[in-house]
This record gives sequence, C-alpha cells and structure tokens, in this order.
Amino acid sequence: MYVKLSKKFITKNLLPHLSQSHLGRKTKVPLWRIIKAIIYRLKTGCQWRELPVSFFCSNILISWNTVYYHFRKWSKDKSWKQMWTKLLSLHKTTLDMSSVQLDGSHTPAKRGGEAVAYQHRKKSKTTNALFLTDKKGIPLVMSEPIEGNHHDLFQIEFFFLKMLTDLEQSQIKTNGLFLNADAGFDSEEFRKICFNKDIIANIDFNKRNSKDIDNQPLLDDLLYQERFSVERTNAWIDAFKALLVRFETKSQTWMSLHHLAFSLILIRNQTNHF
Repeated sequence: MYVKLSKKFITKNLLPHLSQSHLGRKTKVPLWRIIKAIIYRLKTGCQWRELPVSFFCSNILISWNTVYYHFRKWSKDKSWKQMWTKLLSLHKTTLDMSSVQLDGSHTPAKRGGEAVAYQHRKKSKTTNALFLTDKKGIPLVMSEPIEGNHHDLFQIEFFFLKMLTDLEQSQIKTNGLFLNADAGFDSEEFRKICFNKDIIANIDFNKRNSKDIDNQPLLDDLLYQERFSVERTNAWIDAFKALLVRFETKSQTWMSLHHLAFSLILIRNQTNHF
C-alpha cells in the first residue's frame, strides 16, 4: 500500500529527483518522512491540516504546515514534474509503446481557481485534462488543465503539441506512434496535427460530423480495442482520493499531485514493489 512505503524505497526512487537546499537551516524532519506524509495525503484525500503528522514523525514535534511547505516548494520549482520526467526516462524501455491511448477527463472543482468553469453535463464546476498512456495504461503525460466548459478539442494543437514536447523530454520518440482516441477527438484539425507529427491516428468516428461515408478515414477495430486500457488508468488514478475532487486552486499544484501519482503508478508496475 502506498502509505506504507519504506524509507529505502522513497530515498532510492523519489527523493533523489526532488530539489534539496544545502543552504540555511536544515529541517528537523528527514525529507523521506515528509514525502511519506505527502503520499498519505494524496492517497487518502484528507485535508492538509488533518494530516496525522505524529504518525510519520513520532519523535519530533512538527505541524502539517511543514509538510505542506515542502510540497508547495517542490510544486513551485516543478520538482514533481522533473521527477516524473526522469523516472519515465529511466523506465522507458519497459513501456509498451506499440500503441498509445489519448483520453480526456473532467474533475469536479469545489473551490474554484485556475482553469475551472461550469460544465453542464457534470452539473458542476470542473477542470478538464488530456492524458496519454501506453498500451498497458501507464500514464505518459498530461496536458495543462483546461476549463471544464471546453471540450477535448479546445485549442487541441497547443495542448497536444505541448504534451508531445513534454514526452520527448523523457527521450521518448513520438514519431511513428499508433494513437487511439474516442469520437470526441474526431476532427480534421486533430488528424492533420497527428499526420504532421508522423503519428498514425486511429480515431473513432463522431456521428455528429457530417461526412461522406465512403471517404471516411479507416478505423482499425482491433487496434482500437487497446484504447480501453485507459479505463485501467482511470481506476489507478481514482485510487488516489485527492485526485477524485479538485480542491487545489492553483493549476500547478493540481498537476503536481498527478505527477506524484504517475510516478508511484509507474514504479509499482515496473518493480512490482507494492
């Protein structure tokens, strides 16, 4: 279970990729314990002020503010994203890139904030984000959060190309990929973007689009069946209760929680540690 991760696991797999200041007063609490408390909050979804800090630091008196301070510091300097990028690069040979799956997901946002807007279908304020996974459902990259009143194709060129750039930072080639996506991504614009990036787009047809049936792009049904591995991804992400409902008002903070969750999912599947 994530909240029972050992000191050895955290100091080997996570801590080396986070920024550490060598100036000023050192924290009284070992950083691996701070990370363990952050993972507890990510897994359980409890409020920061409700963290049972005495459970992680029984011999040292600290407050939840100390844990939140480190999380926010690593979020501001993008350490969480850098950690994810590095881990993805280290484990890239174990990924199954024979096909990748693209999907969008709306998350209720209870406190408002950046990239939040009312979504009629969900009947609440939401944040939308795009996710790309490998064939097994391992998360590869997420887009920047988008206001919930926008559909998946909103400014798709900007968001999708940014996702590809982030993926390439992990030394993962994107040209030649087979990409599965549902009918929500069926547009000439997105197909053209994929074509220009040498990505083979296998996208389900949107019946609302008026097209000549005889001239529709081909759909490989057998390849498209692999898209449903993204449902496994959704289940893995939903296991982190802090990601089920968004309470963070800053987009960067919200993404940082995802990058930590992605890191844990990746390591779990590659090392069978859990």
